[in-house]
Amino acid sequence: MLDAGICTRLGLRGRDVIVTLQAMGYPERLLSDDEVIASEFRPHWSSILREILLATLAFVLIGLLAANDLLPAWLLLVLVIAAIALIARGLTTWFTTIHVVTNERVVYRAGWISKRGKEIPLEVINDVAFKQSVFERVFRTGDLMIESAGTHGQTRYRDIPDPEGVQSLIYDVRETRMADMRSSGTSPAHAESAASQLETMSRLHDQGKLTAQEFDDQKRKLLEE
Repeated sequence: MLDAGICTRLGLRGRDVIVTLQAMGYPERLLSDDEVIASEFRPHWSSILREILLATLAFVLIGLLAANDLLPAWLLLVLVIAAIALIARGLTTWFTTIHVVTNERVVYRAGWISKRGKEIPLEVINDVAFKQSVFERVFRTGDLMIESAGTHGQTRYRDIPDPEGVQSLIYDVRETRMADMRSSGTSPAHAESAASQLETMSRLHDQGKLTAQEFDDQKRKLLEE
């Protein structure tokens, strides 16, 4: 269920949406003045199930080999390091991937040292679909496909927890967003342009090409237009 304060601001009070809301620290500098986060979550834990199982099997095998003294100590150490690296890689990918739904856009960010990301303004979204295999239905996970206008095309997000709930949430915030834009007379094209420029400035700031002060000044000017 969404946080009550967020539901009030988004006009969704009283509607249950099964989405995990976590205080994961999405940078506030990337939000516009009136933007609020409706949901913020990482990929479903099953996305690293393969790494967990392989690492577990590796440790069991290492234990058997060590107990029977079948391999030299240095080789066992190499196998231990390889097993740890396997699970660490999966955990790092999971921990550094974040999905955010706000009252203005859908955001995807991933990576630790080398980062990548994408955002889709709600007003350009035409359709949201989800897909689940039998296995994914058991674990309440699946893929989410967002069809949008312009250069965005179709975007597929994998390992989304409760994809049906996220689909419903996106439709709800999009409906509210479009109603607000109609009442204020804001052009959807202008809103999309502002969101894209904000993401570009954020990327330049992350790369060290914009100082914090320069970023704040340009963001303020953009939002005042």
